[in-house]
Amino acid sequence: MLTIFGACVLTFMMIMYAQERRGPGFILAFAVGCALSSCYGFLAGTWPFGVVEAIWSVVAFRRFLDQRSRGSGTELNAESTASSAQSLPTSAAVINSPRRGAL
Repeated sequence: MLTIFGACVLTFMMIMYAQERRGPGFILAFAVGCALSSCYGFLAGTWPFGVVEAIWSVVAFRRFLDQRSRGSGTELNAESTASSAQSLPTSAAVINSPRRGAL
């Protein structure tokens, strides 16, 4: 039963880690996953793993607090999307550019 708990907790933790860019809620979920995997490490008798995961849990929770206080930063507005699109070269400019060494 402990092995199943460990596999589920580590899977949850990795999925939340992969989704962290989506917002602070996923960072908090990752912190919870780290805390649960720390519990698993101590219950399984692998205390070094438990200590490392406890540290990661604290680090992730502090990142959550930092992101929450600054705002998530994941919102895209039309202005930022338009400004990034203006910096891309148009296909006409690329097609009509002179080529060096063409036959």
